[in-house]
Amino acid sequence: MNKIVDIRNLTKYYNKKSKGVENLSFSIEEGEIFGFIGPNGAGKSTTIRLLLNFIYPTSGSATIFGKDIVKHSKEIRQQVGYLPSEIHYYDDMKVIDLLRYSANFHQKLDTNRMKKLADRLDLDLTRKIEDLSFGNRKKVGIVQALLHEPKLLILDEPTGGLDPLMQNTFFELLQEERDKGVTIFFSSHVLSEIQKTCDRVAIIKEGILVKVESVEALTHNKVKNVTITLDGEYDIDLQLAGIVKQERTGNTITLFYGGDINPLLVKLTQLPIKDISIEEPSLEEIFMHYYEK
Repeated sequence: MNKIVDIRNLTKYYNKKSKGVENLSFSIEEGEIFGFIGPNGAGKSTTIRLLLNFIYPTSGSATIFGKDIVKHSKEIRQQVGYLPSEIHYYDDMKVIDLLRYSANFHQKLDTNRMKKLADRLDLDLTRKIEDLSFGNRKKVGIVQALLHEPKLLILDEPTGGLDPLMQNTFFELLQEERDKGVTIFFSSHVLSEIQKTCDRVAIIKEGILVKVESVEALTHNKVKNVTITLDGEYDIDLQLAGIVKQERTGNTITLFYGGDINPLLVKLTQLPIKDISIEEPSLEEIFMHYYEK
């Protein structure tokens, strides 16, 4: 498939002691929704600012649409829709005037599309920016990012400020764009959103890329969540090579298990078990596992 974003050893140091990101290398394929996860300060926004040429890399390189992010940033931005985590606009402008002003940068104003997007998001185009709540300002940002029908959407914590119903509408819009062939780079620390929306995910920790994998592979791998409820109070500490993590609460033992399942089953037959469940872990549990390591 065609690589829409291709990052090679991308590094940003703000000074000798302050690292933004270091040696990032991954690519995003055309038409996929790619998740980028990590807590605040992990380097997610730094990566996005580098891709948009808001800041310059210390070393390494990246291309978008096959074009260098530094040399061809102006051309790239014509085909990119960007939603920042924090929205700042001219407060005294009306929403419709701001969107028209923004559309002029892309030389593409589709008034009908603007009104349809605003209706979907329950956004009043006649109100002034200064009168909008944080959630409604985020809606303005969503419309602005989608208005010129970009080939690539870069979204930084896009659902902050949106109520649950509006979040559902937002994800419906994303799916519609994806169905048109739009590529989506989705940065978030809300792991449930990433799990239900994205095809692949990159985990970043302290500016370093920890893992790039499909969401399905991450959540359907050898690692299992095992919850054992004992039939009474027993002093049991399971010792098996595949146990990554073990916790005890009352009569319940919870395991994060990544080894061969057969030795575990043999061991369990020797215990006074009242109930047991073996499940696939959530993306959040896998994420925490990588961060704890």
